[in-house]
Amino acid sequence: MKILLFCAKGFETMEFAPFIDVMGWARNDYGHDVEVVTCGYRETVVSAFGVPVAVDVRIDEVDAADYDALAVPGGFEEFGFYEEAYDEKFQNLVRDFHQMGKPIASVCVAALALGRSGILQGRRATTYHLRGGHRQAQLAALGADVVPDQRVVADGNVITSYCPETAADVAFALLEMLIGAEKAGAVRQDMGY
Repeated sequence: MKILLFCAKGFETMEFAPFIDVMGWARNDYGHDVEVVTCGYRETVVSAFGVPVAVDVRIDEVDAADYDALAVPGGFEEFGFYEEAYDEKFQNLVRDFHQMGKPIASVCVAALALGRSGILQGRRATTYHLRGGHRQAQLAALGADVVPDQRVVADGNVITSYCPETAADVAFALLEMLIGAEKAGAVRQDMGY
């Protein structure tokens, strides 16, 4: 199984890392066929706070049919996150994964990118809940049925969450969608969660 981990400019590294670690434990310690392929608009994506990350593939090289799931860490507006998260190429990629019924997992404000693509219309979802809930209001304006007080919300094939601290929970939820609750639970337990 291949998971495409999309890194928009200005993504948060702590929202990115759990996907690498959780899937790595599942593959390395349990022998599950789970591979993470990192993706961005350029070969090196500069995350929030200026950390450069070399990615495996550029978005122009990606066909959703080649992957089993999509994972999207959130990021910071002031570091340019929405410039790429809202770009039409990425929006079309989200739609492609959704039309194929593949799991899509987002952390924090990455839900806004999903909302902008149209896949959250009338669906339960959440996003960043602090600072007066203005990001949740933005998500509601994009047609989502916002669940304001739930850390992680899964509706069908889509997972959303409400702050950076939930990133590991989202990664485990995605792993569960891919390999089942019992197997994912064993990985979670061994990682101390």
